[in-house]
Amino acid sequence: MSASFTIDAELRTDTGKGASRRLRRSGRLPGIIYGAHQEPTMISLQHHILFNQLDNEAFYSNLLTLNLQGRQETVILKDMQRHPAKPYILHVDFQRVQADEKIRLNVPLRFINEETCPGVKMGGQISHTITDLEVSCLPRNLPEYIEVDMGEMELGDTLHISELKLPEGAESTLGEGEYLIVVSIHTAHAGEEEGEQEGEEGADEIE
Repeated sequence: MSASFTIDAELRTDTGKGASRRLRRSGRLPGIIYGAHQEPTMISLQHHILFNQLDNEAFYSNLLTLNLQGRQETVILKDMQRHPAKPYILHVDFQRVQADEKIRLNVPLRFINEETCPGVKMGGQISHTITDLEVSCLPRNLPEYIEVDMGEMELGDTLHISELKLPEGAESTLGEGEYLIVVSIHTAHAGEEEGEQEGEEGADEIE
């Protein structure tokens, strides 16, 4: 992984809604660290620093270094609560990472050769069904992204999860969902024709 992220955090002892509101008013963000067979640790972070880092897609699928008042923790971003109406983070969860224990994390898919594949050159349209995939792997094998090469896809082709080339040491967590479609190329008018047919059938039923 090429990206590197470091976050400064402080321990917090005050808990509850009132304490969290006071923390947010001061420009900080409540959070928690858990996992690795240790007790959960309540923390706080500078909101604007974390918020800016979230603009980088790699932040969500990388190992993060948490500086916690003199000691460092290796973590991954596991969950985040956003304000429903404002560009604001309300709470963040980090999971500790151990070198010898597998982790599960959603990794973004990076589609390449979309515009040059035979199917698109023939006038086809691309439909992305998923844009990320949860994988299980040891921390050292965690990919920043999974590359999906569409260079050979023809009109009418579909690519399934089972056909993805995952990095060494990483595997999908979906099990039977391996046959779910990742991306497909269909004729530009297929969806329109289906919609027209459904509309005609509905009109016939009304008559």
